[in-house]
Amino acid sequence: MQLPRFGLGCAPLGNLFQQFTDDEADEILHAAWDAGVRYFDTAPHYGLGLSEQRLGRFLASKPRDEYVVSTKVGRLLRENPDWDGSAMDGTGFVVPARLRRELDYSAAGVRASVEDSLTRLGLDRIDVLFVHDPELSGIPGAIETAMSALADLRAEGVVSAIGTGSLGVDALLATVRTGLADVLMIANRYTLLDQSVVPDLLEACDIHGTRIVAAAVFNSGLLAGTPSRDAKYDYHDVPDEVLKRALEIDRICREYGVELPTAALQYPLLDPRVSSVVAGATTPDQVRQNVARLGTSVPAALWESLVRSGAVRACR
Repeated sequence: MQLPRFGLGCAPLGNLFQQFTDDEADEILHAAWDAGVRYFDTAPHYGLGLSEQRLGRFLASKPRDEYVVSTKVGRLLRENPDWDGSAMDGTGFVVPARLRRELDYSAAGVRASVEDSLTRLGLDRIDVLFVHDPELSGIPGAIETAMSALADLRAEGVVSAIGTGSLGVDALLATVRTGLADVLMIANRYTLLDQSVVPDLLEACDIHGTRIVAAAVFNSGLLAGTPSRDAKYDYHDVPDEVLKRALEIDRICREYGVELPTAALQYPLLDPRVSSVVAGATTPDQVRQNVARLGTSVPAALWESLVRSGAVRACR
């Protein structure tokens, strides 16, 4: 399956870090569609299902063969018996804690998760399914069990492509070595600030023909504009060393007349293994800007300068 070069990350549609109305979420999706975006990535985790629901409502009026949707398995959403009627979710999403997440990477859990996602999305099939953060399970063999279940769903035609979406390089490597993965979603680990994608993982992708989607290429927002301490890095506050390096990368980009977000979006695509980059947006203008940035010319000398500085590793 051919993935579009750019995908809209839909975690913000689940009220990540801030609350959006349904209308505001819809405006972001409309801006993406009008700008030519046809790949949308979501997950049950994002806003306790809110992201999937909002995306599903929007796509209901679109021709099914004109877009690609990826979502994830591993977190089942179930009623929260401890909810007091007012408590909010404590994982960064500004939503009521009516539901709770239950980690489940079993074959039965995978199927239950897919059925729930299909309902929230209003679809009868999903284009790409990722095992979401399987390293969190702490259960030996969880990756292999989940990937086997996804392979069965692929054989049944419920999904077209399968893999793992994670920040954990070890989990991604274990996924590729199953020989079942079509694609990996590497979150936060193939960016201008973090090249934790070790040679072993890239070599395994070559051996098994596994493609890569680079997600969270702004590292939770630090690379989305001029780096500052007010931004987030990997969903947390920005460490001093990381901020210093981000400012140096920004300085070098400015020397070549390139905006930092443009470089951040285009950097992973220098690697031929990377089929797509995924980035979220909190306003319609951000979507339009990101699409335009992918079409901006970046001089090869910038990449060479960044590598010489030691701030960025050359894409293999």
